[in-house]
Amino acid sequence: MSQQTTEPRPDDGTADPAGDTGRPRRTRRRLLPWKHRRDLAPAQLRRRKLVVRGVTGVCAVCVGTIGWSVGQALTYPGKDSTAARLAEWARDHELGFVVDKLEDVQYSMDPPKVGGSLPADALARMKATQGAVPTPAHVSARPLVPLRAPMASVVSPALPGEGVYRALAAAHGQPIVQGTYVRPDGAHTSYEAAVAWISGKYASFRLHPGFREPGGTFDVPPTIPEGQRTGLVATWNGGFRITDGGSRGGFYLDGRTAGELRDGAASEVFHRDGSIRIGVWGRDVRMTPDVTGVRQCLELMVDDGRVVPDIGDDSKWGVSDQSRMFVPRSGVGITAQGDVIMVVGQALSAQTLAELMQRAGAVRAMPLDMNRAWPSFMSYDGTRTPANPVPTNILDFEDPPDRYYTQATRDFVAVYAR
Repeated sequence: MSQQTTEPRPDDGTADPAGDTGRPRRTRRRLLPWKHRRDLAPAQLRRRKLVVRGVTGVCAVCVGTIGWSVGQALTYPGKDSTAARLAEWARDHELGFVVDKLEDVQYSMDPPKVGGSLPADALARMKATQGAVPTPAHVSARPLVPLRAPMASVVSPALPGEGVYRALAAAHGQPIVQGTYVRPDGAHTSYEAAVAWISGKYASFRLHPGFREPGGTFDVPPTIPEGQRTGLVATWNGGFRITDGGSRGGFYLDGRTAGELRDGAASEVFHRDGSIRIGVWGRDVRMTPDVTGVRQCLELMVDDGRVVPDIGDDSKWGVSDQSRMFVPRSGVGITAQGDVIMVVGQALSAQTLAELMQRAGAVRAMPLDMNRAWPSFMSYDGTRTPANPVPTNILDFEDPPDRYYTQATRDFVAVYAR
């Protein structure tokens, strides 16, 4: 038999310290990918200290930079909630996919309730529309602008006041802003949607930028400052973000453009005479000398008086399945007579939002923003203080009703009496 021999292993500092016994040496598993400092030569130890200090310094700079950046997001002006500020910070730093995923997870863990009744405060708010007669004191007893015919309820039986319009804001005794409340569909009966109607003949519409969205410098301020509030009757929110491409369109105001105005995009178009049009850019509306503002967002949900056939297409109305989620949403449309329809709701899908705008009389309508932080519709009462009218939220979301009396993060529309 041949005698088995074992070649000696080179000493790497990890061998058994026992003497040379002729047996194979046993090696210890190193717990760290580097040698212990006691095994280092002085030059190696100095180099390690430099590397450790460098890595520590880089980490400190990174943490400090992120902390400063988040701190800036948490302290910029305006009324945005902490959650909204952090979400905006994440989207600004290419982390929008994380925000979308967290929203999906939150929705799956706590989806909107199916069935049930309206809470007491919502029911009281709806019942208040039942008293559309007698007419409020600030509205003419014989108005040139009559209250609109009630909207039929999709849920039977209808609740007291459901679908019945009341005056929200008046000018010269005319109820030029009216509103009502309905349940959005037959399943989500414990939630409200609010529908507002604004006279296109007696109102003037102005687009405002947000100081962060779209950002930049415009002649129009990102707020409604004191001295410019007389005659204010309504405001509503803008759409998906321009700066990250979420709106799939652009923003134009007084000669300056943010993003790119896209043919085919649903567009709010503001004219020098104060009128507004809503339609497809390049088909119904386009750039002309009298256009002062354009706000684009996705595509039309209602066209030619009908809900678009592809309203169930997830790729058009939200990330992943968000178009089918029943979440806070907003949208705006225009009637055949040129009046404006605005809808905000607590638990709407893309389809139920479109159906509400169509049922309210819109012949063309488009989505705006979604989630609790952004949808809004406020009416303003200047009866006692004409230069500083009192704002009221048509539905309760995160931000208070005076959100546009301070610096606004995102763009919005202001409506004045003519």
